[in-house]
Amino acid sequence: MNTYKTAEVAAIVGIHPNTVRLYEKLKLIPKPERLSNGYRVFTEFHIKQCKLIRLAFQIEVLQNGLRKKIVQMIMVSATRDFDTAMTIMQEYIKQIKQEHQNAEQAIEIVQQILSGEVRKNSKQLKRKGVSELLNISMDTLRNWEMNGLLTVKRKDNGYRVYTDEDIQRLKIIRSLRCANYSLEAILRLLQQLSENPNVDIRIVLNTPKQTDDIISVCDRLIISLVAAEKNAVALYDMLHNMKKQFS
Repeated sequence: MNTYKTAEVAAIVGIHPNTVRLYEKLKLIPKPERLSNGYRVFTEFHIKQCKLIRLAFQIEVLQNGLRKKIVQMIMVSATRDFDTAMTIMQEYIKQIKQEHQNAEQAIEIVQQILSGEVRKNSKQLKRKGVSELLNISMDTLRNWEMNGLLTVKRKDNGYRVYTDEDIQRLKIIRSLRCANYSLEAILRLLQQLSENPNVDIRIVLNTPKQTDDIISVCDRLIISLVAAEKNAVALYDMLHNMKKQFS
């Protein structure tokens, strides 16, 4: 049986030796045996497990417990319970597909909202009324306004009043936030819709501005979910091969 030192594992996998030690500390790899001089002794399984970890952490999809599920899979794989690890990956892939479906459905809802006539209501609503109408908390409404997604007019007495156009805009924001699009992506869409109502919603939501300093996965949600699904299939195949080699 081939054995390896910490630096050798790091070189083979393409990570820093301290990262190997961190994996051990976090129980993402099994605790290696040690020589009398205290040096760690790693095996071929440690190398394959490190490669599994590196592949798993290439994807930054965090919503709805997806990252937690990936970490759980890695920790289970470290115990060589590959059947359970593969079951977790099947659940992960199913959830990724559902997240993708939700993201696509949100776009369809936005298109439906935009294609419908704006209902004219002579009675303008205050924030509490809008909160109750759309089932959105008042804190959420404040947050969206603070982030520039909506600018609400005020009456002479200082109270905010929401127009029918505001309600339509809020329905769009709510639909996209429920599907985990970022505030930045939604703001980008709203700004472009104001300039051109016929923009391709899917493209706008998944194309951050070149001037953006920080781009999160939810700034290009569909692209990230597609990448996550491909990554998950590769992880499942890797687990299957590890089962054949190490069980």
